[in-house]
Amino acid sequence: MQSAWIGDALAAALARDSKEGLARQLTRQLRQWIGEGRLAAETRLPASRDLARQLAIGRNTVIDAYEQLLAEGYLETRHGSGTYVCALFKRQTPAAPEPMAALGLSGRGGELSALTRRDDDYNGAFVPCIPEIRDFPHRQWQQLLARHQRQARLLDFNYQAGGGLPALRQALADYLRMARAVRCHPDQILITQGTQHSLTLCALLLADPGDAAWMEEPGYLGARVAMQMAGLRTVPAPIDEQGLNPAQVADPTPPRLIYATPSYQYPLGVTMPLARRLALIEYARQANAWIIEDDYDSEFRYNSQPLPALQGLSEDARVIYLGTLSKVMYPGLRTGYIVVPEGLVDDFRAANARLHPEGHYPLQSALAEFIGNGQFARHIRRMRDLYQERQHCLRAALVHTEASEWTWSSGHAGMHVLATLPPRLDETRLSQQAAKEGIWLSTLGKHYQAPPDRQGLVIGYAGVAEADIVRGVRVMDRLARAQH
Repeated sequence: MQSAWIGDALAAALARDSKEGLARQLTRQLRQWIGEGRLAAETRLPASRDLARQLAIGRNTVIDAYEQLLAEGYLETRHGSGTYVCALFKRQTPAAPEPMAALGLSGRGGELSALTRRDDDYNGAFVPCIPEIRDFPHRQWQQLLARHQRQARLLDFNYQAGGGLPALRQALADYLRMARAVRCHPDQILITQGTQHSLTLCALLLADPGDAAWMEEPGYLGARVAMQMAGLRTVPAPIDEQGLNPAQVADPTPPRLIYATPSYQYPLGVTMPLARRLALIEYARQANAWIIEDDYDSEFRYNSQPLPALQGLSEDARVIYLGTLSKVMYPGLRTGYIVVPEGLVDDFRAANARLHPEGHYPLQSALAEFIGNGQFARHIRRMRDLYQERQHCLRAALVHTEASEWTWSSGHAGMHVLATLPPRLDETRLSQQAAKEGIWLSTLGKHYQAPPDRQGLVIGYAGVAEADIVRGVRVMDRLARAQH
């Protein structure tokens, strides 16, 4: 605890009009705080002169209190360093807390807790969806950030509700029109704090509680969480070799929202062809539904040019387009964007400004330059080559292993591949055993809403060094052989 905070807390606690002397009050208050653990062991107290000045009392009053607590063993002095809470007063391990449900966690809160509890980590082989951050141009980016922070206007530090920095929205509009064939102009783009933020906005603004939302099955759990927490009824929409297929949805109720990842479906890794894309748009038109297009991993294709975004094929603005910079640059950036139909721009901006107040405008300014000066495109090209090399490394390491007999997705794009397991193996047991050795095998089953029709592992390779890929495959092979 910083000494200024201690002085402020004591100033609020002392009663100037009390019959109890200030030295006694000061002694009693510090003794109580130390006993309760509010002042932890090894905490350095303010110097007597400084504390007296903060409290507007005589220095001797502070010295009297300190000397009394020194005599009682609550404090100790260290030559040339100051006065500290005695090391004997270590914080005791608290009793086990009462279960949260018993303390009043709502039904929705309990559901959210169950859906969002993670069983993996963000580091190591083979966590999905993690880019390589060690090869990011950190020095150039830090210089860019520092310059834009220095040049920031006073307005950049205030509340704003424009949907994001105009320069960044312009840079993104130029990029999306050319690279993804998205129909948009800068005013249609809303800067968000990432895909989860974007999904939550769409769920709240485009559907009412109880409305049906089609979710890819299996699919991205974060999208299902956003829909369910908005009170929507999530309906599994099975994925075949061409992506989401409306003809296979069992629920007859027309959906209000259709969530899709057509560029590289997560987690099965299939790409929706043009004919299916057009059919999905036509179905949404007839059902009066919105399609939420999460353009997941569209930048990373290894054997062909990207297909145009679904949004660019819809002339009547039936599609809401979501993108993220966090997967391309680094996860901690926490920056995404929505391309909103013109008729909804004002509503989305107003709701976003109220629910998620905008900020980080100097960072957005740096991002606009990073995209506009070509560094963004160069970084994508470098990462595309690196990720392809790492996927080759993964497949080479699989040769002559138990895993070579599994069914692997094509890996023609993205940052992960899917391994479909034979019936004799248990995905959960493999994942739990691998976690003990620092290897993260994400199970396919958790991406299903209904009972899964197969077992598999979602293997992320993009952010994993080649030596760690080889080691991870060895661990996976050994554990799979042990299950026989």
